[in-house]
Amino acid sequence: MAETAVATVLQRLMDLMSQESDFLAGVQDEVVALQIELQGMQSFLKDADRKQEEEERVRNWVSEIREAAYDAEDIIEDFALKIALRKRSGVVNVTKRYATIPKEMVELHRVGREILALKTRLCNLTKSSETFGIVSKTGNSGSGGFEDMVSDSTSKRQLQLRRSYSHMVADGIVGLQEDVSILVEQLVHSESGVVSICGMGGLGKTTLALKIYHNKVVRHHFDAFAWACVSQQCHIRDVWEGILFKLISPSKEQREDILKLRDDELAKMLYQVQQEKKCLVILDDIWTIQTWNSLRPAFPYGKSESKLLLTTRHRDVAVHPDPTCYLHEPRHLNDEESWELFRKKAFLNNNYPDLRIRGKMEKLGKEMVGKCQGLPLAIIVLGGLLATKKSVYEWNMVHGTINSHLMRGKIGEQLLGVSEVLALSYRELPYHLKPCFLHLGHFPEDYEIPTKKLIRMWVAEGFISYEHNHTVEEETLEDVAQRCLNELVERCMVQVVERGSTGRIRACRMHDLMRDLCFSKARQENFLDVINHMKSKGHPVNTLTPYPSAAMSIGRLRRLAVISDGYLCKFIPSGYKRNSHLRSLIYFHENSCKIDKWGLVKSVFKNFQLIRVLDLEGFQGDGGKLPKEIGKLIHLRFLSLRDTDIEELPSTIGNLIYLQTLDLLTWNSTVLIPNSICKLQRLRHLYLPESCGYESENWPLADLINLQTVVNFPSEKCSIRDLIKLTNLKKLVIDDPSFGTIFKIRDMKMNALQSLSFVSNEDSTVNLVIAGCPHLYKLHIEGQIEKLPEHYQFSSNLAKLDLQGSKLTVDPMATLEKLPNLRILRLQMDSYLGKQMVCSDNGFPQLKSLFLYDLPNLEDWRVEEEAMPNLCRIEISNCTSLKMIPDGLRFVTALQDLEIRSMLKAFRTRLEIGGEDYNKIQRIPSIVFRYCDY
Repeated sequence: MAETAVATVLQRLMDLMSQESDFLAGVQDEVVALQIELQGMQSFLKDADRKQEEEERVRNWVSEIREAAYDAEDIIEDFALKIALRKRSGVVNVTKRYATIPKEMVELHRVGREILALKTRLCNLTKSSETFGIVSKTGNSGSGGFEDMVSDSTSKRQLQLRRSYSHMVADGIVGLQEDVSILVEQLVHSESGVVSICGMGGLGKTTLALKIYHNKVVRHHFDAFAWACVSQQCHIRDVWEGILFKLISPSKEQREDILKLRDDELAKMLYQVQQEKKCLVILDDIWTIQTWNSLRPAFPYGKSESKLLLTTRHRDVAVHPDPTCYLHEPRHLNDEESWELFRKKAFLNNNYPDLRIRGKMEKLGKEMVGKCQGLPLAIIVLGGLLATKKSVYEWNMVHGTINSHLMRGKIGEQLLGVSEVLALSYRELPYHLKPCFLHLGHFPEDYEIPTKKLIRMWVAEGFISYEHNHTVEEETLEDVAQRCLNELVERCMVQVVERGSTGRIRACRMHDLMRDLCFSKARQENFLDVINHMKSKGHPVNTLTPYPSAAMSIGRLRRLAVISDGYLCKFIPSGYKRNSHLRSLIYFHENSCKIDKWGLVKSVFKNFQLIRVLDLEGFQGDGGKLPKEIGKLIHLRFLSLRDTDIEELPSTIGNLIYLQTLDLLTWNSTVLIPNSICKLQRLRHLYLPESCGYESENWPLADLINLQTVVNFPSEKCSIRDLIKLTNLKKLVIDDPSFGTIFKIRDMKMNALQSLSFVSNEDSTVNLVIAGCPHLYKLHIEGQIEKLPEHYQFSSNLAKLDLQGSKLTVDPMATLEKLPNLRILRLQMDSYLGKQMVCSDNGFPQLKSLFLYDLPNLEDWRVEEEAMPNLCRIEISNCTSLKMIPDGLRFVTALQDLEIRSMLKAFRTRLEIGGEDYNKIQRIPSIVFRYCDY
């Protein structure tokens, strides 16, 4: 984390040097010297980051570096703020200009003195690094990967506790029988040489692998067996030797000969044994691709009858040995399985409590088990803890602070507890991912995090840079951030809630216990704090507080989240006023939050002038104008007023020269927005209300050349032709039938555009637009078009298509089924006026979801036998002339969900048990009927 803080400050220094060189003339040498000192510090921090988990003195040293970097950032940004305010004041009069020179000289002298003191402080910290055995990565660090010894006692202890042994088979495990059957089938009958088990810490990967290792069918099928626990630090030769000894059971003399072999000879011998015998080798707990690459020369996977089974927390590691391998991801336990496992651990030897208290204990137990969210390790820890407590009072005490008990609890003294197991994942994160992970601690328990918003916050915070990602020229910072999120998912630290039509993550969440780890680490590093007003209402969000409040310096805090109970009397909680260090302020509440008046937000604007992220989503304060003091937040990069009742923005909004994201999708359809918004030349994402006011002033939107997103293009304020100059535009929502006119310009194309929603008034408009946007993957067309373009005119990337009010008279399926990557199709509100619709053999090869809404003329829908092979979901709503479900749906084996809404009762009757069409849908797991009683 300290390394990330230093990197952020360095980037800010470079920006300031290039943008404000005139103002920095008096302290330029000092700024350059600070840059050099910080760059040197970076090389030490990567080594220190690894060591600080084990040694308190190193942790304190890293903390001092982090605070020094934060101080540097504060000095720089405070100076930049004053520069910006001076520019804004517009001092043009020569007399006044000379009058300000003494003040500027004093200010420069002060800044120079502060930078010099900070440089000295950093220099002393660098010298002290030798005391802690921290070595620059550019020198001989002694941390060169797999050949290094684990030198400190804490790492040795963790490595020993994490080590798994093939003879230790856990008793009383539930919910694994189906997993065992699947994996045995893969190992015994599949041709694949590699089987991988991947999942988050504590999910039971090792337990499952042990079950496989001792399975009777597996034991009968293979000739020889070897188990190796790899873990984070491993010696490749030790792993090879251990596996070879288990596969051949050597005599004492053979063992001594093997120990004398060179590494390449040892690898060759192990390789040959697996070719000659039918072996099963299990590599438990592999953490990195580099580890596998080092182990790989000894394994002939795919070239013999031997098989390899590996367990890992990282998806990329799981599939790296063989991209075609069978990847098994164990699920979390369901409620019944969770209770059964808990009961076996909490009530040892069926030692149930007295009947009089059993009911109370079971009620408390089920509530506590629910907090484990199906994570076996957490349930085992909880059961072991409660097995020693015999009274309802003791169970109640645990119930009151359940998360804290879970995170602290251990499985005896021989195995790591939940906190330590999950913390291993954090410890092994690359340093540039750590702030991204800690930032997730802002969000309440069970909160579904919208990833677009999350990613834009990461970019605004400065967490994302091209330096740590080998990126192609066309990639944006948002694309890099998306890959960072993907990596956290691959590492099983973040769970996917929903994916979009192209497979991108739309929403994510964290397991409660992983979130508790995240929050505790974030508080430990003064990274963020959360104020929860819901506690008083019995809805605890942060039940875990592993570090006392005194450990967090409120005055040094960088980020704050406030969870409201629906009413807020003041924006800044007591104790946080005048915190000049705050960079992020986010509010959470259910649906909306009432405030007395919008004037209260002035306190934020006045006190947190270095803030970068401000999320005011959902506040309701009886409308009015956003206070003009918003213009003081020169450093603001992310501002959300979504779902607020703001009616007008002040002209000072134009002062926010660094703003990247502005979200004005308010409750009001009209918000008065001044044309000073077009001064925000770093703006990347702009969400506007339906109307931006009625003044006749024009907006030179074409000046905002960095725009990637424009929702509700203000055609009443801007020329449609401005869009031509927005060459970085990726998403556009526009409600203007004249939009298509710009494509009449010869060879006009919007090559960056990926998502488009527009209104059509003629077929030619649609043809021009589709031809001019060759990289679209999302398309929403509203309005009459009558005839679709030919399938080859659409982008081959098109994954989602929504047609509304199109009034097509020719069956659209004949064209749309030829789109090779179409995954989601919505036909709505008279988009098709015909009576018959046919989905042909081999049509819609990738379609996942089909929605047919408000097609009142549709009578006959046919699906041929090999159509839509990947269709998972169908929704039919208000197609009241449709007589029956197609026979061909019987052949769509991927279909999982069918929802029927607002259809005639007779249609529903045919689909119910005993109905004429029930045999067509009886194998579909989820069938839902809504409003079908008329």
